[in-house]
Amino acid sequence: MFLVQAQRRRQQWLLLPLLVATALLAGRVLANENTLPSYYYASPIRVECMNRSSETGEHIENAAHEIQWIPFPVCNETGQPLEFQYGVEGEKNCTIDMVSDPFFHLLEFYIHSDAPLACRLPSRPPPHIHVVGDKVPEPEYVPLVFALAGTLQLSHMHISTHLNVLLHSTPKHHIHPHDSGVLDSGTAYSTSPLTHMEGSATRRLVIGDPLPLSFSVRWFPTPALPKTEGKVEWAGMGGHIYASTVFYSLVSFLTGTVVSAVYFFGSVLPRRLRGRGMGGATPLGFGLNGVGNGWGYQKRAID
Repeated sequence: MFLVQAQRRRQQWLLLPLLVATALLAGRVLANENTLPSYYYASPIRVECMNRSSETGEHIENAAHEIQWIPFPVCNETGQPLEFQYGVEGEKNCTIDMVSDPFFHLLEFYIHSDAPLACRLPSRPPPHIHVVGDKVPEPEYVPLVFALAGTLQLSHMHISTHLNVLLHSTPKHHIHPHDSGVLDSGTAYSTSPLTHMEGSATRRLVIGDPLPLSFSVRWFPTPALPKTEGKVEWAGMGGHIYASTVFYSLVSFLTGTVVSAVYFFGSVLPRRLRGRGMGGATPLGFGLNGVGNGWGYQKRAID
């Protein structure tokens, strides 16, 4: 008996270092998860694109033989490269001041699909907390390819300047109360590219002209697409049920009720009363037209 108890104690002492190491590892993992940043609502997300040669359309590499990424051209409206805000939907304008000769040739590559306008967005903002002794995590990026459409001519091009931008996020387990989440995926594409003769969203462009781009930005709270039938129905990042929607619904309901009541009491009810001979159904004499005996029974002729 004594030997069995001693053996059990020895096993417990041997397991103690393993339990301590496991607890430390779990604490380190939790600390790493806490230090991974997330986007707050309306946090800026700057767009950067693959640097390409205007002569061949091939991507340009840096000294380490890695793809070189450069900021999106500067927008006149902000004086900064193009950026989106996390979870913010709406219309965004970005006018490029002047299309240079190299950029014009790059647009030709993009429109002719010889090379894509390949850009990227950081999936998370830069970390603001670092754990001592841990390696800083490498930034991760989500590809965002702009499907820029148009037609090429000998001396100019027609380019569709309006694009839809669809961005998906992944909700984060809210360790901190104001965390929103991280970027999951995205895409962008031109609209109405074949209506350059009459469409206002397509512009005739030559070298030296400004390029006014407009973006319709929509956010999806999950990687899944919205469904009109099924379990998932898209209502936007935070839902599109506003106070104005409730107000208009209430006003519409009250208006319908009042109109129905006026129609019933002003038209339907009087017609029904006239058809029934109201006087004959009252205990007051023989009715309005002399028909009935005062209790809803008609007088019979006496032979």
